[in-house]
Amino acid sequence: MNPSSLSPARLAEGIRAGDRTVLARAITLVESQHANHRALAQELLTKLMPQTGGAQRIGVTGVPGVGKSTFLDSFGMFLVERGHKVAVLTVDPSSSLSGGSILGDKARMNRLAQSDSAFIRPSPSGTTLGGVTRRTRESMLLCEAAGFDVVLVETVGVGQSETMVADMVDFFLVLMLPGAGDELQGIKKGILELADVIAVNKADGDNLGRAHSAQADYSAALHYLRAKSDLWQPQALSISGLKGNGLEELWSIIQAHRLALMDGGELEGNRRNQQKNWMWAQIEERLLSSFRAHPKVAAALPAIEQALADGSLPPSLAADQLLAMFTNQDVHGN
Repeated sequence: MNPSSLSPARLAEGIRAGDRTVLARAITLVESQHANHRALAQELLTKLMPQTGGAQRIGVTGVPGVGKSTFLDSFGMFLVERGHKVAVLTVDPSSSLSGGSILGDKARMNRLAQSDSAFIRPSPSGTTLGGVTRRTRESMLLCEAAGFDVVLVETVGVGQSETMVADMVDFFLVLMLPGAGDELQGIKKGILELADVIAVNKADGDNLGRAHSAQADYSAALHYLRAKSDLWQPQALSISGLKGNGLEELWSIIQAHRLALMDGGELEGNRRNQQKNWMWAQIEERLLSSFRAHPKVAAALPAIEQALADGSLPPSLAADQLLAMFTNQDVHGN
């Protein structure tokens, strides 16, 4: 289906009406790499900006096997049953060779996928660091314009740049497995510092005791770390995505966090900063694309890469030479 077969005005109209099929087509448009699609996407987003910003934006990450999809299915249904409209933007791991994506998350959220009050959009992560696609932010705005008041962003897992996720949401949830022990030692300190809540998942059956023990360990660890906000002390709790245990407590904590940041003016300030960071991320992305597409750079790149491989050219000088071609300057900046 051609994502640009509908005009931005028609797409905007359908999105405002809550048409999930139109929403899906609009996300395909903003994810497109084609230059003409990009212009249409910008026009669409501009039309919809007044309808954005009303949702609670929640990032969800965790180690592989922690049960993110099961949790999101249960948590999403918990919210839907309480009158919320829930959008889930899931990011599937993409092959670094083929670019292919598993795109299995929607199949693993059977109950939520069948709800008229929910929208699930799996997208391949491609080569983007941080477990999110390059257009996750735009997709989030489109979902808000379509009337979804809770947007859950599921990431690939604990990766190199989870700060990208934390920098686009209001609340950052880290799911962990029962039995902290050695796992606690292996977690990157930065992930814990980003977390607003650590939820020990699979706290049911034989895992219940280990989950509570892990919760205590994480609670202690969080108290030793500097909180990212003076208005909120991160917490740890035990949940079961499979059984639904602890979801009400988790939602209450998310609401308490939102209220604390709103009362302190920090929520609005965070979103303003996120907008600025988003702009700079767009500039960096487009500068890199322009750089790679520059005729002189493209022509010289194979020889320079070969010289790097041969060891005859230092990387710093190679970078200077390519940048000089891009800016039409000599290597010394004249």
